[in-house]
Amino acid sequence: MESFTGAERTTSFTESVIREMTRLVNHLHSTDGINLAQGFPDFSAPRELKDAACRAIQDNVNQYAITWGAKNLRDGIAWKTRHFLGIDVDPEREITVTCGATEGMASVMLGLLNPGDEAVIFEPFYGNYGPDCALCGAIPRYVPLLAPDWKLDRDVLSAAFGPRTRAIVINTPNNPTGKVFTRDELLAIAELCEQWNCLMFTDEIYEHILYDGALHVSPATLPNMRERTVIVNGLSKTYSVTGWRVGYVIAPAQLTDAIRKVHDFLTVGAAAPLQAAGAAAVCWPEAYYQKLRDDYQQRRDYLIDVLRKTGLEPIVPLGAYYTMVDIRPFGFRDDVHFAQWLVAERGVAVVPGSSFYKARGAGSNFVRFAFPKRMETLERAAPRLLDLPRESEAG
Repeated sequence: MESFTGAERTTSFTESVIREMTRLVNHLHSTDGINLAQGFPDFSAPRELKDAACRAIQDNVNQYAITWGAKNLRDGIAWKTRHFLGIDVDPEREITVTCGATEGMASVMLGLLNPGDEAVIFEPFYGNYGPDCALCGAIPRYVPLLAPDWKLDRDVLSAAFGPRTRAIVINTPNNPTGKVFTRDELLAIAELCEQWNCLMFTDEIYEHILYDGALHVSPATLPNMRERTVIVNGLSKTYSVTGWRVGYVIAPAQLTDAIRKVHDFLTVGAAAPLQAAGAAAVCWPEAYYQKLRDDYQQRRDYLIDVLRKTGLEPIVPLGAYYTMVDIRPFGFRDDVHFAQWLVAERGVAVVPGSSFYKARGAGSNFVRFAFPKRMETLERAAPRLLDLPRESEAG
């Protein structure tokens, strides 16, 4: 009998390397491993948020919410968007609550891209964007951001656009680099979107995690971009609940209709009691977000200092909670060997930088460290990092 294989659309991508590194550290060091690979906090979510979820469950908010999101959460998202971005969105026709920002972006691409359409993606990139394109038959066009400060080469970007370009994907603040796109950079990208009549899909999940005075600019706030911009966001990073899987998409009404249809048949809806809790969180005062930034700045500065003392070369992020680190001073042949040695011998998991690039060999001098961890966790990692050997010494 002929053997069966997966659909051809799945052959262009692999399972997430980030989650593979998590499994590896858990397998090799089940009790004392330190996971600086996957971007989830090892500290508690806010007590008020957990209490709100428990109350919702006890109050029998346990059945389906409206498919595109509970009204109180959509109203809260509309309020938060007006407060922080200064734009009005219609919670009835322009907001869709999804099962995490990951499903949000998948629903956006499946709903708005046709087979053969092209989507411009910056690299290094968050690993889901390419597979999302493959699943809807679109063609990704990768444009490199130039290390060490992740500059945008506008000529290279312009050359990536053409008559088949349907969208560009922007992640700001950026995973994995920590880059925060400036207003001038976004204006240049917006000009290309207008020139080629295409959309901008913006992943803004790290919007409140910023350092050193960096400002988050949503492309939806730029001139003539409100009707071209689809915002993907969620509760995970801002409220330290990555396991809740409550995200949302903000899009013009004519685009929201298509996104909602895909979302409906992918997941029906996000967890109702967690939406109820989220409705309270999105209306929290500015003091919460300032403390979030201050706490992450402390973690960032501590880890950057430790990495510099090892002789590694971290690139200081202006946003999100990752740093890309140049490993060439230690002579390992590439990022994969370094990451495998570090997790096996020191019990510290990081992500090979090449997993954020499309071209073979690109990014092989980088690994990504994640620092959404308790200070005690980072302090426990420090001595494991401070006496790293050269590869020849590591065997």
